[in-house]
Amino acid sequence: MRIGLLGTGPWAEAVHAPALDAHPDVEFAGVWGRRPAAAGAIADRHGTRAFPDPDALFADVDAVAVALPPDVQAPLAARAAEAGCHLLLDKPVATTVEDARLAAEAAERARVASVVFFTLRFDPVAAAWIDEQAALGGWFTGRADWLGSVFAGDGTGPFAASPWRREKGALWDVGPHALSVLLPLLGDATTPAGGGGLAAERGPGDTVHVVLRHESGASSTAALSLTAPPAASGVSVELRGEHGTVSLPQGDGEVVTTYRRAVDALLAAARTGTPHPCDIRFGLRVTEILAAAERALPKD
Repeated sequence: MRIGLLGTGPWAEAVHAPALDAHPDVEFAGVWGRRPAAAGAIADRHGTRAFPDPDALFADVDAVAVALPPDVQAPLAARAAEAGCHLLLDKPVATTVEDARLAAEAAERARVASVVFFTLRFDPVAAAWIDEQAALGGWFTGRADWLGSVFAGDGTGPFAASPWRREKGALWDVGPHALSVLLPLLGDATTPAGGGGLAAERGPGDTVHVVLRHESGASSTAALSLTAPPAASGVSVELRGEHGTVSLPQGDGEVVTTYRRAVDALLAAARTGTPHPCDIRFGLRVTEILAAAERALPKD
């Protein structure tokens, strides 16, 4: 499959481009970015070409991998789908329900395959644990803590300069990760128009606490932050139910390898026509829940 890359930021440079270049079943066919010089540098490094505009890239590839801010990703994903390109997207699909739905509906009309890179769903250790616990069932409650320090400490990390992360905060950056684990384990969240079944509260910095009621009857909480002290940062998921208490094991931590599994998933979905559990429709549902949580937050 010929796959083009949209985006030239640190995530595209460190993960997407190396994974696409090294994949034996992929031809890394080109790159487009809002910074032409950066696109040219990535293209030169991986022996491919830089495209002057995204539509030219869409016309020359079978699929696109996207490493762009969500407000840029969603409309470009819709255009790519309309051009017949399969979609390998980053999370969140968008930061508005309208944009996410636009992209999802375009993908469905065009009948293209789609995969959203929710990292732990493609980590072999974490994915196996999620599948095992979902099959076991009987969970009473769950807790997910995604505490990062992107905007704490010396603030020199690769994502500290990300404008969309500063604007939207942890709810939209790491909230998708938490939901991508909680939903397959406990069932879809209930988000009625009146706000029942979901609550949200602010903590220090950009920290957000979300409480969910799931269609299974279980409840869950998620603590999300990009401003946690470095010594307090980390990820944990715990389930309690009929079988006792279980915790998410540590993954292998090799994100390029994990991303390669997402590429494999896209290839399989395109070949078989069978949607992947983390397709754009699931990405839309995650966006709907995050938008409901954002509405539920107290105003500053």
